Amino acid sequence: MKIYQLYRKQRLSMSRQQAWGFFSSPHYLNDITPDFFHVDITSPVPDEIYAGLMISYRMKAVGGIRMAWLSEVSHCQKPLRFIYQQRIGPFKFWSHEVKLSECSDGVILEDIVFYVMPYRWLGELLHVLLIGDKLKRIFDTRHDYLQAKWGIQTQ
Repeated sequence: MKIYQLYRKQRLSMSRQQAWGFFSSPHYLNDITPDFFHVDITSPVPDEIYAGLMISYRMKAVGGIRMAWLSEVSHCQKPLRFIYQQRIGPFKFWSHEVKLSECSDGVILEDIVFYVMPYRWLGELLHVLLIGDKLKRIFDTRHDYLQAKWGIQTQ
């Protein structure tokens, strides 16, 4: 079983409270992801997330095929970090930590994702041929959107 990791780090010109409000809400997912990855939230979502919160989605991620995804907020330390993990969905395992730390001109956002493909060798092949690139594009789009809206220019 191969464990994959995605890691992104970005400085944003916003307060930690603003960042928490944006990133902890699943209502902004379609703003920060490419068009091929459309998400419909199918469960009620409270104003504040908390550890143990379950959120269900329907999404189109590969070839326009709609699939169900159930995630649980497994850890929540407002306004520092939260982790959501897939309970039902396309991966054998999925964990995404969103970490926010203050810096002199805003916040540092870190996305730390671990995942495992299903179906053993077939899943590994699908990862090489399709899934790995799709996930990279999702996080590239996220980075570009955030950079355009709140990005800090570095010299």
